[in-house]
Amino acid sequence: MKLFNFVDIVLLVIFMEKYDVQFKKKYGQNFLKRRSVVERIADTCSLTKDDLVIEVGPGGAILTQELAKRAGCVLAYEIDLDLQEELQNKLDGFSNVTILFQDFLKSNIIHDISSYSYQNIYFISNVPYYITTPILMKLINSEISFEKICMMVQKEVGDRFCAQPGSREYGSISVYLSYFYYIKKEFFVSRKEFIPMPNVDSVVISFQKKDNLLFLKDRDLFFQVVKDSFQYKRKNIRNNLKKYNLDVVSSILNKYGYDLNVRAEQLSVEIFVDLANAITL
Repeated sequence: MKLFNFVDIVLLVIFMEKYDVQFKKKYGQNFLKRRSVVERIADTCSLTKDDLVIEVGPGGAILTQELAKRAGCVLAYEIDLDLQEELQNKLDGFSNVTILFQDFLKSNIIHDISSYSYQNIYFISNVPYYITTPILMKLINSEISFEKICMMVQKEVGDRFCAQPGSREYGSISVYLSYFYYIKKEFFVSRKEFIPMPNVDSVVISFQKKDNLLFLKDRDLFFQVVKDSFQYKRKNIRNNLKKYNLDVVSSILNKYGYDLNVRAEQLSVEIFVDLANAITL
C-alpha cells in the first residue's frame, strides 16, 4: 500500500473519533479511501477553471478537493450536519468550494447556481446509492444543460443504465437515460475501496448530453408510455399498452418489423419516441 493511501485511511479514522462521527446508513455513507480512485473520477471530465461542478454527498471531501483543483467552482450538497465542522476544516484552503448543508433532492438548483458565472456545468459525484435514480431524474427535470454527468453507482444499477435493447437489464430507466445521454461505463471500483466496506461493487458511469434530441410532442406522455410498456416485464406490448389505441401502436411497431406480441425489452428508444408521438390519450 502506498503511503498516501495509508495516510488517507488514518485521517478518516481520526476524524471519526475526534468528531464522534458515525457512518449513517440512512444517508448511504461509504467514504472512498484512496485518492487515486477519486483522481480517476475527476479525470473523466475535462474540467477547466471556467467550469462549475455540482457534487452531492461530499462526505470526507476527498473527491471535493480533487474537483476544486481542476474546476473554477464547486457547489456541494451535504445533508449530514454532523460533517459540517470536518468539511470546513478539510476545505479550508479551497476558496472556490461552497457547501450547502441541505437535501439536494429538495433544493432549487436553478436558484443555487444563479450567482455563478461559468462556461460549462458538470455533475460529478459519488452519490448515495439509495437515491441514485431520484438524483438523475432531478438533473433531467431541472433542464440544466450539463456538459457531462459522472457518478459512481452500484454495479448492478450501472448495468441497467447502460443496458441495450434485448438484454436482461434493459428497462424503462435505460430508455429514459438513452433518450437524453450517451452513456458509458468508465471504470470498475471494488467494494474494498470504501470505508466502511459496502456489500456491493461499484462502477463509474458518465452521461454525455445529446445535442440533438429526438423530437417529442409530449415528454410526459413519452415517459408514461415507456413506464407502461415495462409495467409487467413478462407481458407483451399488447397487454402492457392495452389502455392506448392498439391499432396506432401496431402500425408503429410494424414500421420496425415488430407486432403487438413483442416485449418492451426489444424496443429501442427511437421506437418509443415514435410510439409516444403517434399516441393520443
